Amino acid sequence: MEGDYDVIVLGTGLTECILSGLLSIDGKKVLHIDKQDYYGGESASLNLTQLYSKFKPSKPYSDQFGKDRDWCVDLIPKFLMSNGELTNILVHTDVTRYMEFKQISGSYVYRGGRIAKVPSNQTEAISSPLMGFFEKRRMKNFLEFIIKYKEDEVSTHGGVDLDKITMDELYNKYGLERGTKDFIGHAMALWSNDDYLFQPARETYDRIVLYLGSVARYGKSPYIYPLYGLGELPQGFARLSAIYGGTFMLDTPIEEVLYEDGKFAGVKTKEGVAKAPVVIADPTYFPEKVRSTGQKVIRAMCILDHPIPNTSDADSAQIIIPQNQVGRKNDIYIATISSAHNICARGYYLAIISTIIETDKPHLELEPAFKVIGATKDVLMGIAELYEPIDDGSKDHIYISRSYDPSSHFESTTDDVKDIYKRVTGHDLVLKKRATVEEEAELAGLS
Repeated sequence: MEGDYDVIVLGTGLTECILSGLLSIDGKKVLHIDKQDYYGGESASLNLTQLYSKFKPSKPYSDQFGKDRDWCVDLIPKFLMSNGELTNILVHTDVTRYMEFKQISGSYVYRGGRIAKVPSNQTEAISSPLMGFFEKRRMKNFLEFIIKYKEDEVSTHGGVDLDKITMDELYNKYGLERGTKDFIGHAMALWSNDDYLFQPARETYDRIVLYLGSVARYGKSPYIYPLYGLGELPQGFARLSAIYGGTFMLDTPIEEVLYEDGKFAGVKTKEGVAKAPVVIADPTYFPEKVRSTGQKVIRAMCILDHPIPNTSDADSAQIIIPQNQVGRKNDIYIATISSAHNICARGYYLAIISTIIETDKPHLELEPAFKVIGATKDVLMGIAELYEPIDDGSKDHIYISRSYDPSSHFESTTDDVKDIYKRVTGHDLVLKKRATVEEEAELAGLS
C-alpha cells in the first residue's frame, strides 16, 4: 500500500466506486480504502445477520427466514432507469460483464386510496383506471407534444418556450386535472415534491423523455435491477478499477489524514503511509467538511411472505405514493423485489419503504405504505441524515460525495459522479456511443 498515487478514494459506496473505476480507466493510479470489511458503504447489500446486527442488535438473526446467504438486502432502495445515466456508465465502462440484470415487473402509483399500474403501452393506457375517458384524450395530446418536440424545429414547439413557461402552466395549456398532474410529475418525471410545478418546464420535459425512453427500451416498466442486489454495482466498478491497476483495501481504518500547505497529501493506516494530491471520500470520512441538508430519510425494510396486493402477483414493483394523495410534502417510495432477483430466500419478498421525514413520529409517516404492502413477517427501520459537502474541494483537494437521497432511481447519484469527476479532472465525463443491440441484450440479461 505504501507509495505515491494519483488519487486516494475513501469509502466503497457506489459514487466512490464509479469514480475509482472511471479514473483508473483514465490511467490514474488509484488507492481505494474502506474502513468496513465489506463493499458498498451506505449503498451496500447485507445478509440478515449483518442487517439485524445493524438495525436490531438486541435481536440477532436466527435463521427464521431461511439461510443467511440467501439474503442480500439493499440499504439504499433504488432501481436503475434502463435509459438512465447509470446504465450509460455501466455500458461505457463494460462493467456489465460482471453482473446480470432483470427487469422490474411494473411501476405503480397510489391514487384515491389504491394503487394502479402506470401504463407502459397504449393498451394499458386505454384500460387504466387512473383517469377518465376525456382526461385520457387530454393526456394523450400532452404526451404527443412531449414526444414530437424537437429543439431545432420550431413547428414542434406549439408556441411554448420550455425555458420560460412553468410546468404548471404547461399542464394547464393541455387542461390536465390535478390528479393527472400528480401522476405525470411524480410517477413519470419522478419528482418527490411539487416544487417543480413553479420551475421552468425544461427539466420536467427531460425527465418525462427519460421515463418514456426507459419504458420503450424493454417494455413493462422503465426499471432494471442487478441480480444479487445493488451491492453488486460498487463491487463491479471495484473490479473494473482493479483491472486497470487500482489497489483496494477493506477493513482498513484511517489513522491520520496528512496535509501539506493546507492541501490533502495522503493518509496513514495500519499498513503505512500512502501519498496522493487528491482524495475522494464519502461524508463519514470528513465530518467537519460536510453539513446537514436539513433532511433525514427513514427507510423500512419489510420481510413479506406474499407479493404486494393488487400488483397481479408481480415478483417486483416500484410503487410511488405522491405526497398530495396522503397530505404530505414528500412522496413515499416502495421498492419490492423477490427471490426472482436472488436477494431473498424462496417464498419471501422484500419491500423497502423510504421517504423524507416531516414529523417527530417518522414511523407513523409510513402508514400509507404499510397499508399498501399488507402483512409483514418483520420490519427493520433506520433513519439517515443527509449530508452535502461544505465546499467544492478546489482549495484543499478533498472532494466529498453527497448522501444518497430517497428517490427511486440513481439519476441524482450520477449527477454527483459527473460533478466530482469534472472538479477532479478539469473536464467533463464523456461517455461513448450507446451499445449495439447485441450489447444491450447482454446488459439486460432479460429472458
